[in-house]
Amino acid sequence: MNRYDAVDNLHRCAAELEKALATLSEQLSARRLLAARVFELPPVQKGHENDPLTQIAVEQHLAQTALQMAITHFCRLYMQHQSETVSTKSAVRLPGAICLQASAQEASLLHQQVSQINSLKQRLEEIITVESGVPSEERFDFVHTHLRGLITLNAYRTITLLDAPDSVRFGWANKHIIKNISREELLEKLNKSLQSGRAVAPWTREQWAEKLQDEIEAVNSLPHSARLKIKRPVKVQPIARVWNKQDQKQTQFACPSPLLVLCPDTASVPKLGELLNYDADKVVHRFKPEAKKLFLIIPRLHLYSDRLS
Repeated sequence: MNRYDAVDNLHRCAAELEKALATLSEQLSARRLLAARVFELPPVQKGHENDPLTQIAVEQHLAQTALQMAITHFCRLYMQHQSETVSTKSAVRLPGAICLQASAQEASLLHQQVSQINSLKQRLEEIITVESGVPSEERFDFVHTHLRGLITLNAYRTITLLDAPDSVRFGWANKHIIKNISREELLEKLNKSLQSGRAVAPWTREQWAEKLQDEIEAVNSLPHSARLKIKRPVKVQPIARVWNKQDQKQTQFACPSPLLVLCPDTASVPKLGELLNYDADKVVHRFKPEAKKLFLIIPRLHLYSDRLS
């Protein structure tokens, strides 16, 4: 697909997504609100995206206020929708749950609408990351040239819709994203960056090229039997633990946005827990297995190897 077609698809998809979210907002407002609880977290200010998070203060909101905050949150796609001082590199998170009464027919329509929205979000990400043919380091310029102010973190984030679980509890999770990567795949990525001739702040083009050459040499110096891993830390994030008594099953969801919960009547409203303030000093790990020793090879990529020689 050529770049022109990708840009056209990008505009069409973004417009469809905004329209679908507006329809969802009307549908949510039209349903009887049975219970609502959302937890407002402090926004990340520009320039402080990489600051370590050791404490997070939570402010709880209930009922109609919570519902309106949820609707606004779902529709927040562009920089223009939030304060200029809030970082666009860190997605605004609003954990919680919105419980609405819905008949079987109303629930079916809401499931269809949320499914359409999530499909459009997935499609938008595919257009930007695959169909555009734009390298990852150039995607920011591509997106903001054609969809000025789009916050991709918000645009990609899907909506979770549940049917009357028995309880929804909230908590915090710390984790790493761990991905195995082959030597060939990594070297191809580094060489592609080198051949692009682009610079990455704060380095000049020549300094960045030299840095990439050093990274390529570091990878080539490893034994061929070495296993390479990307081990990227993820900042603490809110989660929801959903319990279904009939299935005797607990499911854990990442909860950057309020869960939508549909209930046939008032008797089926789940028990909603609270999200307490986060304090890293008070986190207790039930079981933390001893990890195999890894050696840091390329800090900026969070690349590790299990062997140096």
